[in-house]
Amino acid sequence: MEVQNNKGLIIDYIPKKRGGKVYAFFKRLFDICASFLGLVVLSPVLLIIFIAAVIATGGHGTYIDKRIGKNGKEIGVLKFRTMIKGANEHPEAYLNLEQQREYEEERRVEDDPRVTKFGKFLRKTAIDELPQLFNILIGQMSFVGPRAVTMGEVEKNFSPEQAKLLLSVRPGLTSSWRAYGKHSAYYTNGGRQRLELEYLERRSFSRDLKIIFSTFSSVLTDKDAKRR
Repeated sequence: MEVQNNKGLIIDYIPKKRGGKVYAFFKRLFDICASFLGLVVLSPVLLIIFIAAVIATGGHGTYIDKRIGKNGKEIGVLKFRTMIKGANEHPEAYLNLEQQREYEEERRVEDDPRVTKFGKFLRKTAIDELPQLFNILIGQMSFVGPRAVTMGEVEKNFSPEQAKLLLSVRPGLTSSWRAYGKHSAYYTNGGRQRLELEYLERRSFSRDLKIIFSTFSSVLTDKDAKRR
């Protein structure tokens, strides 16, 4: 059963959270080691992309997106800037009514006119999210978890009990939704909610690794990876 309220769609599903202290320890150890190594190895590339983003957007090369982290604490998710300067602050100046409705429902817009050509490349390849290695290193995020979203998205699309479970873990650089449902699962059809909640019931270290590799597949093919 699904419940359509005056804000969004809430599905009738309460997952049984999985994952104990041993899993949490090795997950965090992996996050620290892999994010530190990634930052060291990729630092020259990150610097080049930062400079290119400054030139392409006419503003700062990165920006901080306010999202909700573990236990409902607000975090600043770091990304390379992909939109023209001022586009985030005044979306109504660039989006038509249909695009504004889409943004309100899904927090994203297909063929967003605010995104630069270089920004489209960064988004398509998911390179725009590489700065989140810093968020992972300092413990605000994990490589895998539910997608980092706004409090508005949580309140609109999840029940209080679902929201409590969703916010009991660190959000991920990638997620089940990013790997298996970005192109087909939306808030409006309940698919995104289900994928994010199902992760909590199925999470394990091996599952996390599968999601990471499936995300690479999804990025390379520009299609949802096959669920396993």
